[in-house]
Amino acid sequence: MQNKMDRQRCFMISVDTEGDDQWDNQHEITTENAAFLPRFQELCEAHGLKPVWLTTYEMAQDPALVDFLADRQERGRCEVGMHLHAWSTPPEAPLARSTPAREFLIEYPEEVMEAKIRTMTECLTARFGVRPVSHRSGRWIMDERYFRLLRRFDYLVDCSVTPLVSWEKTQGATGRGGCDYRGESLLPYFRNDGILEIPVTIRRLRFLDRARIRSLHSALRELRNLATGVAQWLRPFDVYSEQGMLTLLNNLERSEPDSDLLFTLHSSELMPGGSPSFPDEASIEALYREMEQVFSRAERAGYRGVTMREYYSMKQRERESHVQGR
Repeated sequence: MQNKMDRQRCFMISVDTEGDDQWDNQHEITTENAAFLPRFQELCEAHGLKPVWLTTYEMAQDPALVDFLADRQERGRCEVGMHLHAWSTPPEAPLARSTPAREFLIEYPEEVMEAKIRTMTECLTARFGVRPVSHRSGRWIMDERYFRLLRRFDYLVDCSVTPLVSWEKTQGATGRGGCDYRGESLLPYFRNDGILEIPVTIRRLRFLDRARIRSLHSALRELRNLATGVAQWLRPFDVYSEQGMLTLLNNLERSEPDSDLLFTLHSSELMPGGSPSFPDEASIEALYREMEQVFSRAERAGYRGVTMREYYSMKQRERESHVQGR
């Protein structure tokens, strides 16, 4: 029986490959950020990493992006998966809207959910030449119907869970609240339906991030985080997130030396002005310096870059080996 420590730890990257500035509900759906994605792919390849481009319907309509990612996927340097935004994926369907918020897929009847998943699956298969097996929901929200439909369409991996984080106060279009993931596993696990859940890497840390102290208010916030801890994501939220991510990596190296990790970001965060957090070219350059530091640290620590499809195969072999070894 293979022990987990007999293999290299894995470092996965998920990119929510979506329209520009989807945090703005009034923003017209545009896809200018597609032109900025090759630079990130090249950064990943330089460190032996294989990003998973979790792609929305609108981004799959960009011919240049499709050609670029299809070529990289065929060469085994990335993976294209599904990221389903209910508000931009056909077919359209009526919804009893009570808020201006973006729709959760789970706010629709199951037959509409199924139709939208079918649209996405068929679109990505036709555009990229490979049937997708990895998925992340729009706005992080799932339910059991959603998982059941993913299995019906032969998806193997979901990465919508954000442990230590609750989205209950986040509203959908009907006013429904999101999921509470605070009790979910921090580590990847197989669900009863056979789907491998790969949670975003998040841990509670206590540390003082001096780079974020720019006012009395931010100083008090950082002191509170030092005293009570903060749910630190392996994700760049802004140009000041490098210390948090590096602190997280260093802590995991000491306390969880066999853990596999999932880094995440949005494609529009790679374009100046494509998100609230990175408004200009200077902030994008700072972001790339930050990611270079994080990826270099992971590379020095011995992590191996894999796609989610590859990771599923590896975990399935481990699971079968464990059963046979009983």
